[in-house]
Amino acid sequence: MKYLNNRCGSLLVVFLLGSCLFSNGQEEEKEVLPLESKYKEPVTKTWVNTYGNIRISKRLFWIAQTHFRFQETEATPFAGQVAQVYNRHAIGYIYNKKINAALGGVLRLNFNTDETSEDRNLVPEWRIWHQYQFAMPLYSAMIYHRLRIEHRWTQGFEENSAYVFRNRYRYMFRAKIPLNSHKLEPKTIYVSPEAELIMQSGKVVVASPMEDLRLTTTLGYIATPRLTFAAGLMYSQGQQLSNGGIYKQNWTLRFHMYFSPDFRKVRDKLPSIHLND
Repeated sequence: MKYLNNRCGSLLVVFLLGSCLFSNGQEEEKEVLPLESKYKEPVTKTWVNTYGNIRISKRLFWIAQTHFRFQETEATPFAGQVAQVYNRHAIGYIYNKKINAALGGVLRLNFNTDETSEDRNLVPEWRIWHQYQFAMPLYSAMIYHRLRIEHRWTQGFEENSAYVFRNRYRYMFRAKIPLNSHKLEPKTIYVSPEAELIMQSGKVVVASPMEDLRLTTTLGYIATPRLTFAAGLMYSQGQQLSNGGIYKQNWTLRFHMYFSPDFRKVRDKLPSIHLND
């Protein structure tokens, strides 16, 4: 009888502990999954980007891009402090005047903008990317369709945090419309509306497949056939990776410089093609 009492008592303790753990697990799960979508307060950012398309042969060109991205913090509002530095390179192939493709890699340096954090200040991010771009004339404007796929390895700022692998699928629609000329030529001012949808997949992507939706309007100036300057404003929103019910928002000032040197001999040159992105 004493053995049965001890046995029943042990089972009762196990049952109560299991009930508590199950109850806590349910409560934690309810906290992770919100009842409705929530939008975080918008964050302001500033991007300064350079885009280089350097012709190296009749069909090949070298893509060399450097991006400096700043994000607001409490100590540095609006323009903010350095958040990321991109170094993107690739070798592109020109199929014809309106179609080109590229394959390359990215090293992105991510800076910790959390002023209260005691974790690392800098971590690298690695990517392999390939893209396919199609250009088509429409009256005096140019229309661009770009499909870019990225394979990325990201890491948190915590010490010894593991790398996480994800894929990104990006589609961009963009137009370039001349304002003071009948075509896109030197001394032309143009407006460029743009929309890009960025989706993602991976083991850690459970309920947050939409990483970003970017809507941009840019005003540009074609200084020479090889040099263009542009500036614009972008609004973006996307799901937070750890919780698909929370949406982040950004307002971003973007400043661009496009350059496309061509050091080949004149007799080797093809007519100008539409490479800018």
